[in-house]
Amino acid sequence: MPTPRPAPPDTSVTSGAPVTSSTPTWHERHGRYPRADSVADFQRNLAAVRERIAAACRRAGRDPGEVRLLPVSKTFDAAHLRLAYAAGCRQLGENKVQEAQCKWEALDSLRLAEALDRRLQAEGRGLDVFVQINTSGEASKYGLAPQEAAAFLRALPAFGALRVRGLMTLALFSAEAARVRACFALLRQLRDRLRQDAPAGIGLDELSMGMSGDFEIAIEEGATVVRVGQAIFGARALPDSHYWPTDGAP
Repeated sequence: MPTPRPAPPDTSVTSGAPVTSSTPTWHERHGRYPRADSVADFQRNLAAVRERIAAACRRAGRDPGEVRLLPVSKTFDAAHLRLAYAAGCRQLGENKVQEAQCKWEALDSLRLAEALDRRLQAEGRGLDVFVQINTSGEASKYGLAPQEAAAFLRALPAFGALRVRGLMTLALFSAEAARVRACFALLRQLRDRLRQDAPAGIGLDELSMGMSGDFEIAIEEGATVVRVGQAIFGARALPDSHYWPTDGAP
């Protein structure tokens, strides 16, 4: 395992005690994680990720039981999903809307909300959703601008099949931990403000933020769900640009 690069100390306030942290990102490992091709590989990777979660919780004064690990299986075939299941993965999530096969959904437009609700109503079922916020300000990222979130939430009760559970974000892809942390802190602060007058039935308990390279920082900033792909499944066979030509690295 490479030696983590030091980052400037910064002070953050989570749901636990204030944290003065120099927690680095692991973004230098993006695209280099060994591919998991056996149940033993998945078990080893899951154990390593869970230990990283526990360590982040200790630093933040949080109970690890407050943080749910959501393995992200994007681009991997059914054989690898079966291996992950055998290793103990019982919930899988996707980062891209077009890949979310009834697992959970990220919402950032009323058009998407309307289309989802119509389909779900026809099928007689509901779906847990997170409202995606663009906290980095990057044009390549999906999500609402923070200032648009309140009006968006006020419109969502019209879509009865959608169960809003909280907010989600993808942080800046950067080795500068302080800049990454700022994205997560912004989402937490926004959630705390929105909670004060959220419409009835709109849940804002969950903060889905943090991926393989930065989920420890997200936990220190209050994440309740972390979406981890490469640290569990390994690097994808082809570069990100092959799958998502206009996106930044996830």
